[in-house]
Amino acid sequence: MLVSICITVVICAAMILSILFFPRVRIGKRTFDAYPLIVLFGAAMMLILGQVSPRTVLSAFIADSAVNPLKILVLFISMTVLSVFLDAVGFFFYVANVVLHKFGTSQKKLFLTLYITVSILTVFTSNDIIILTFTPFICYFCKNARIAPLPYLIAEFVAANTWSMALMIGNPTNIYLSGSASIDFVEYFSVMWLPTLFCGIASFLTLFLLFRKDLSKEMAKDMSRSHVFMNKPLLVIGLLHLGICTVLLAFGGYLGWEMWLISLIAVISLMICALTVCFIQKKEPAALHTCLLRAPWSLVPFMLGMFVIVLALSEQGVTSALCELLSRGSPILCYGIVSTLLDNVMNNIPMSVLMGSVVSEAGSLGAIYATVIGSNLGALLTPIGALAGIMWGSMLKAQGISMRYVDFLRYGLIVLIPSLSAALLGLALIL
Repeated sequence: MLVSICITVVICAAMILSILFFPRVRIGKRTFDAYPLIVLFGAAMMLILGQVSPRTVLSAFIADSAVNPLKILVLFISMTVLSVFLDAVGFFFYVANVVLHKFGTSQKKLFLTLYITVSILTVFTSNDIIILTFTPFICYFCKNARIAPLPYLIAEFVAANTWSMALMIGNPTNIYLSGSASIDFVEYFSVMWLPTLFCGIASFLTLFLLFRKDLSKEMAKDMSRSHVFMNKPLLVIGLLHLGICTVLLAFGGYLGWEMWLISLIAVISLMICALTVCFIQKKEPAALHTCLLRAPWSLVPFMLGMFVIVLALSEQGVTSALCELLSRGSPILCYGIVSTLLDNVMNNIPMSVLMGSVVSEAGSLGAIYATVIGSNLGALLTPIGALAGIMWGSMLKAQGISMRYVDFLRYGLIVLIPSLSAALLGLALIL
C-alpha cells in the first residue's frame, strides 16, 4: 500500500508542477503536453513494481461496463468535438457579440445577461469551450467600453464551472463519475437540477454583491462592434447534431442505446454532413480541421494512465481505506468538501478517477453526487483545480490582465463557500 501511495503522491506533485512551470516538453522536433507523459510514467511504475497486474488492467479496458475508460473517453471527446465545431463556425463568438452590445451603457444588465448566457451555453455544451471562447471577447469588449474586465471575467469563469453540473455533458468529470456509478442521463439531471439551481443563484448573488461598485459605473457609448463571419449551413448542421445528440443521450437509455455510441455516431454524421456542405460550396473544411486540432487528445493518455494508477490503489486497498474514512460522517458533506479540496491538490480529472473508485465502494448516491459537485466547484478555489483554470490564467496574462495566484484564491474563497454550501444543501433536500 505504501509504495502505491508514494508513487501517486510523487506523480500528482510532478503533474501540478508541470502544469504551472513546464506545461510543454520537446521530444525530437515535436512538442507535447507534459502532464500526460508524467501520468503515463506513474502508470508504468505501478505495473513494473507489481502494484497492479497487466491482466487486471486489460480486463478493465475491455470490460463491457459503463465504467470502461475507453467508452468514457469516446463520449467526452465526441461531445467536445460537437462543441468545438460550433465554436469553429463562429456561433459562440456571435452570441457573445450580440449579448455584450445589446444593453447600452447599463453594466448591471450586461453583467446579468452575460452570466445567464454563459450559464445556458455551458449546460448544453462544455464549460472549457465556453471559457476559452468568451474570455478573449470579454477582454476586447471591456477595453473598448473602457470598463473593468475583472467582474465579467470572474462571472464567466464562475458561471461556466457552476452550471456545468446540470447535465452530464457539461464537464468530463460528470461523465466519468456518473458512468462509474451507472447513472444515466435522465437520472443524473433529475437529481442535479436543484443543487445546480441553488448554487447558480448563490454564486450570482455573491458576485453581484462583490462587484456592485464596479457595476454602478456607465460604459462608453462609442463602442465599435465586431463583425462575425459565419457559415450558416454549417452552423445549422452543428446545432442540429448537438441538439439531436443531447435528446438521444436523455432518452437513449430507455431504448438500450449506450451514450458513448450515440455521441460517436453524432460526430461521424457531423463530419460527413460538413464535408458534403464544404464540397458543394467548394470550400476547405476548415471547421473540421479545427475540431481535430482542438479536440482534447492529450486527455486520452492522461485518463488512461490515471485509471491504471487508481486500479493499483484499489488493488492495494487504498480506495477501501479512504472509503471507510469518509463513511464516518455525512456522505454529502464529507465527499463534497474532500473532493473540492482534492481538486486543488491533484486537479479535478485525476480526483474524479480516484473518487470514482471510492464512491463505487461507498454505494451512496449522496457521496456520488457530492463528488460531482466538488469536481466542478473545486475549479473556483485555485487555478490548479481544473485545466480550464490554468488556460484561463494564461489567456488573461496574454491580454495584459493581472490575476495572481493569491487574487484567484481570494475571489475563489468568497464565491466558493456560499456556492458549495448552497449546492450541498440542494443535494440534501432532493435525495
